[in-house]
Order: sequence, then C-alpha cells, then structure tokens
Amino acid sequence: MPIQFQVDHERRVVLADGSGTLTDGDVFGYQREVWSRADVRGYHELMDMTAVESIEPPSPERIRELAELSAHMDARSTPTRFAIVAPSTIAFGLAKMFQAQRDLQKRSTKDVGVFRTRSEALAFLGLD
Repeated sequence: MPIQFQVDHERRVVLADGSGTLTDGDVFGYQREVWSRADVRGYHELMDMTAVESIEPPSPERIRELAELSAHMDARSTPTRFAIVAPSTIAFGLAKMFQAQRDLQKRSTKDVGVFRTRSEALAFLGLD
C-alpha cells in the first residue's frame, strides 16, 4: 500500500508515510480509512511524502473534492493541524494546491502547512 500510517494516541497524532507511486485513489482511500475512525477525531496529522517516487497528477477538480471530503471529516469542536512533508517539486506544488482548497472549505477545522523537511513539519505540529 502506498500510504502506511500509525496512530500515536499519547501525542494525539496520525503519522502517515507515502511511498512508491501515489495516485489520487490512494489518497482518497487513506482519507476515508483513517479519518472515519472515531479514535482519531481531533488528532493532528503528518503526511510525509519523502519516499514517494512518483505521483499520478490529479485534476484540479479531484484536489478540490479531496479538500471538501477532508473538511467534512474534521472534528467540529477541536481545531487541529495537518503537516505535509513534500520535498519534491511536484509533491510540494500539489500539496500547496490542496492547502489552498482546504482553506476555502467553510467546514474545515484543520490548519494545513506544507514543508520541505520533516523537522519543519514536526515543529509546526508542536512535536519537535
């Protein structure tokens, strides 16, 4: 599976790592699998794309759809943070597009940050 994740209940964060070739189906699948779980509601999130070798570029419409789905799955009462580690140019650009779409979602309660390094992302999440 191109996206592996673990839940750190002590620090209240979902840690995900992408690898290989990433498709929008992989990302939508991850979103539905993880964020439909009641035990992670109100948790922060880290998506590390360092090991992703290639990305099948989604359409702008699919990025908007993912942002909308994600916002609808947010915990309403708890603002959280979502850090994306995107060292490659394509990953960084797509992540910034997602961030912009997420910011447009009225139901969104996650503050999204896009970073080139894991250390920057962990600092954003307060986990450094």
